[in-house]
Order: sequence, then C-alpha cells, then structure tokens
Amino acid sequence: MFGEYSVNNNQAASAGGDAEPDSVAVPGNLPPESASFVGREPELGLLDRLLSERRLVTLTGVGGVGKSRLALRAASATRPARHDGVWWVDLSPLRDPALLTTTVAHVVGLADHTARPLDEELCAWMADKELLLVLDTCEHLVAHCRHLVGELLQSAPGLTVLTTSREPLGSPGEEVVEVRPLPCAGPDSDALALFRARAVAATPRAAAAFEDAGRTAVAADLCRRLDGIPLALELAGARMRAWTLEQMAERIGERFDVLADTRAALPHRHRTLRTAIGWSHELCEPLERLLWARLSVFTGDFDVAAARAVCAGGPLAASRVERVLAGLVAKSVVRCTAERGAGARYRMLDTIREYGHDWLGELGEARIVADRHAHWYAALSRAADRGWLGPGQVDWYRRMTAEHAQLRTALEHLLGSDPLTALEMAGALWFYWFACGHVHEGRGFLERALAAALPTGAAYNQALWALGLTALLQGDLETARRIGEECTKGAARLADPERELRAAYLHAVSVMMPGDPVRALALAGPRARAGHGGRTSAAGWLLCKLATSYALCDLRRFEEAAQEALALRETCAELGERWLRAYADYVLAVAALGVGDHGEAARHVRAMLSGKRLLGDRFGIALGLDLLAAAVAGLGDGELAARLLGTGHAWWRTVGRPQMGSPSLTALRDEGERQARAAIGDAAYETAFRGGATGPTG
Repeated sequence: MFGEYSVNNNQAASAGGDAEPDSVAVPGNLPPESASFVGREPELGLLDRLLSERRLVTLTGVGGVGKSRLALRAASATRPARHDGVWWVDLSPLRDPALLTTTVAHVVGLADHTARPLDEELCAWMADKELLLVLDTCEHLVAHCRHLVGELLQSAPGLTVLTTSREPLGSPGEEVVEVRPLPCAGPDSDALALFRARAVAATPRAAAAFEDAGRTAVAADLCRRLDGIPLALELAGARMRAWTLEQMAERIGERFDVLADTRAALPHRHRTLRTAIGWSHELCEPLERLLWARLSVFTGDFDVAAARAVCAGGPLAASRVERVLAGLVAKSVVRCTAERGAGARYRMLDTIREYGHDWLGELGEARIVADRHAHWYAALSRAADRGWLGPGQVDWYRRMTAEHAQLRTALEHLLGSDPLTALEMAGALWFYWFACGHVHEGRGFLERALAAALPTGAAYNQALWALGLTALLQGDLETARRIGEECTKGAARLADPERELRAAYLHAVSVMMPGDPVRALALAGPRARAGHGGRTSAAGWLLCKLATSYALCDLRRFEEAAQEALALRETCAELGERWLRAYADYVLAVAALGVGDHGEAARHVRAMLSGKRLLGDRFGIALGLDLLAAAVAGLGDGELAARLLGTGHAWWRTVGRPQMGSPSLTALRDEGERQARAAIGDAAYETAFRGGATGPTG
C-alpha cells in the first residue's frame, strides 16, 4: 500500500528492505454510526444471507423507518469479506442526475482524468473488483440509479450493490426487502428500547420514567401511537428533556387526533411520520421553526458560519442563529457531528428537510434564501482561490472537500438565476477541479457557465483558463492548446500579466506533453516570463516556472532544471504552499535521476509523495510512484521497484490513461521496469508487481 509502504517506509526504500505492514486494512468509507443501534436482528440475518447470495438488494420503506441505519449496520458486518472494500455513496444531497456517475466514481477512488465517458471508465475500473457498493437514498434518482447499477453489475462480476430507497429500482434480479417499523408490542419491544435510549440520551433523568410497569405501559402505548417508526420515536424521545412521560403521552395523543385527520389521504405510516414531524414542528419556538425552514436549502451537511450567513434575517438575528440551531439539535431536528479537522457540522435528515422546505415555500422565502445560500458559497469559493497558494492550502482543500455538496447546489442555482456569478464561481474553483480530483465535474460546470456568458472580461478569461486545465488533465491536448491561445489573446486585451502567465502555462504544457519541450520553453521560460511581468509569487509565474523545469528535464538540461525547481520550491516554502512545492520536488528527483544520483532522487520523490498524499492528488501520486520505482531500481532493489511499479499501476488506473500518454513519462517508467527485471528476473518481477498492484489506493 502506497501510504504505509512506498512512501513512509523510507528505510526499506533506500536500503532495499521488503518489510510489509503487519496487516492491511480493508478499504472503504463507511460513515460512523451516529447513535446506538437497537433491534433489527431478523433483518440483519436476512441481509447477511442475501448479500452473500444476491448481487442487488434494495431496502425500501417510508422515510424515517431506518433504512440507512440498517444498511450501514449490514454493510459493516459484510466488510471483512470484501477484498476491495465497502463503499458508501450518500445520494441525498445530489439534485442533478448527470452527476450520479461522478459522485460514485469519486467515492470509490476513481478520479478519472480522461475525456472518455465516465460511466465506461467506472465500469472498466470495477471490472476486476470485489466490493460492496451502497447507494443510500435513491428515490429521487430511481431511473438513473437503475441504469448505472445495471451497467456496473454487467461489467463487474465481483460487485454487489445495496441500495436504500422509498421505492424499488425495478432492476432485473433486484431483491427487495421492505424495512418495517420496529415492533412495538409489549414491555420488551424494540420500539420501546429505542424510545428509552433516545429519551435517556436527551436527559439522564428520563430513566426514572421506565422503572415501573405502569409507566412503562404508558411509554409502550406512546410507541404504538408512533407506529414504531424510528425517526418519530427519536423526535419524541428528545421531548423528554422538557416533559414528563405522562405529559408526553397526553399531548401527543391530542395532537395526533387533530393532525392525522388532515392527512387522511396519505398512506398510514407516512401519515404517522408526517404527523410526528408536524407535532415536533409545533412544539418548536417560533425562531426555531423559522430556522428549520431556512436550513432546508442546505443539501448535505453545513457549518454554523454558513447557517448564520444564509439563515439570518428579519426576527432571526445573526447573533442568535447558533443558539437557535443548538435548540434544534436538542430536539433531534438537526444532527450535529464533530469531525477532526472539520469542526462541528450540521445536517437534517431528508424527511425533516422536506418538511422544512414546504414551510419555506409557505413563508414565500424559497428564492431569497436559495440566493443567499448560492452567494455565500460563491464568496467562499473566491476566498479559497485567494488562499490556495498559501499556508492555509491544506485547510482549504479539506474545507472545500467537506462543502462539495453545497458547492454543487450553489452552482446549479446560480446557473439559472445569476449566470455571471456562476461563471465567477466556476472559474474561482480552478484549483478544486484541477488539483483535487474533480476534473469531469469541473469541465461540465465550466462548459455550462461559459456557454451562458459573453466571451469577454476577466471572469470569462479565468473560467476559460480553468476549462483548459481540465482538458489538459483529460489528455485533450488539442483543446487545451486552443484554449491556451485564446486565453493569451484575451489576457492581452485585458492587459493583465497574471492572466498572460496562466495562459502561457496552459499553452506550454499542452505542447510539451505530446513531445515539444522546445516550444514549451519558449512559451513559459525565463525570457517569456520576464516579457509578461507580473508578481513572482502569484499562480501564473509559479506555474510557468514548473512548466519550464519540466521542459528542461525533457531536454536533458538537468542542472538548469534543478535550479528552476529549487527556486520554485523555495518560493512555495516561503508561501507555505504544498501542491506546487511537491511538483518542484518531483522535478528535483527527475533531475537527480538524470545525472545518476539515485539516492538523491529517492529522497526528493518521497518528499513529493508526502505532499501529494496530504492533498489527495492521485495524478501526482501516480507520477511519484513511477519515479520512486526508477530511483530504487537504480539503487539495485529490483523487488521493491517492481512492487512500486505495481502500486503505481493501480493508482494510474484511478486517474485514467497511464503516464497520460507522455513519451517522457512512459520512457521513465519503462526504464525502471527494465532495471528491475534485470535485477531480479522476470518471474520475481511479475510476482512483486502483482503484489503492489493489488493494494488499496485510498
């Protein structure tokens, strides 16, 4: 595994050791369980059998019945049997069906950088995998999920899919399991156990309410009135913070009799849940109800700063939002998680969010709050752009990754309501599309934003340049070259040196990758940079220095390449920047390898890989593994070189075309293989290569 072996085991890499980690964790991304799990033993037993026998299982049932919790527990139990892991894809924030494949690909670790259709690439990538894919909350994307799942199952014989949805997908071979409410008959029912657990979690003094048979019977009757629906039980349990059990039973009975009659046309369990949510809504303070409605514009999770910016206004002052939000958390309307490095994040379950959105429409605020949401995230994107080349780069990477769902929602809204701001936002996110593995998605948003804009001005030039970067990574070099030329002309009209330098970088790399380093040097080299001017610490200048150092390596002018790369690395270190600095380390390693200093090359490339791992740069990791293999092969360790080449092959598969079709990158990789085979023989090479290739890539 790259993270544990190829990068961090420096002693083995330099001395030729072959120590393996004691154990390799099964890959996957299952979210932590948010609370204790109650009951469901028969369902878990059934799912354990079905997931070993069937390839597509769908859990259906009303909202709030516990489909996601059951799927999570079942997926966790089957995880050790899945060599390539268990991967959880939360589809609840997704509104654009066109992003379904992108969402799945990103979760499983396929950051495809080719221009080929992504569904084809995902099918090819999964073809030899043995994994469980969980698609959670499919009901708003049923037709698209059915199509994608069908394609994946046909292509990947080792794939099993578990979905949750309020309705079946309708796929051939689908095994549908209806998730029913918890049993609520008797003093030992699962429904009563869940209600008690949530009540005691809300306030420890609630435990006294369940200590005698008479009061337990009252609680059991309350669970029956709630039909054993877990979400309804959780909302009721949260009320025990303020009421006694008897008050709860009396008041919920009164309100159910009134509210249930108004929804008689709904199916019984759906009516029960809506009534329970409506009852909780009535019991909220007026400001809590207002915040509940406004929070419904958020898809996925959010932080308190966003809630304050988007939801404040009128009677709800910004200074009071956090306190009111805490009240909604206490009532189980909003859930709060605290992840290391991300701070507190908040989220509403879909059923509760839908209820709030209905109220937002009743208030006549749907458009204005959606506008606030979109402009908040547009401003956040601009701030991230300004901070990207600085000491907060890793923090910005993590924050924007956490805000992915909100960025999508904001861009979708702005494309329809404010095309110019959409253009500015899509262009400001260039680093997110280019450096953080969202190439396909970025290209789609950028093309839509540019199509709706006039072809003039700084925002258009920036978005066009960002589009060129995505084309570059996809290997669409002719498009990248053409865009680079167009950006150059536009920057000249704007008299903007920074934009001229950015365009020069794009143009230079687009001609260098297919094999013309001389032209690249003329476009981005020292003389060209001096002609443009501009700040030497800005993105355009630094990117051009990177392109120059690459071109010099291709021309075998290794000493000059090292000088350029060292100067770039020093500037990045002063700025506190990591992404470009890692590529400078890469060039220093190539230059050292070029003059035969394999130990120095290995040292630089390990530094490069460490930086790329921090930022999740799969393309950079794949590049680095090939280079490290060449360095250790030159040191005589053919077995480690073969393993590294195998691991590199696995990482290249996650980004698409190996070595991006570049002659120089392919030659470097092939030389490492030649030396490794010469050192240990073909049979040992193949064994070690396969060992590296089967390791996880995330």
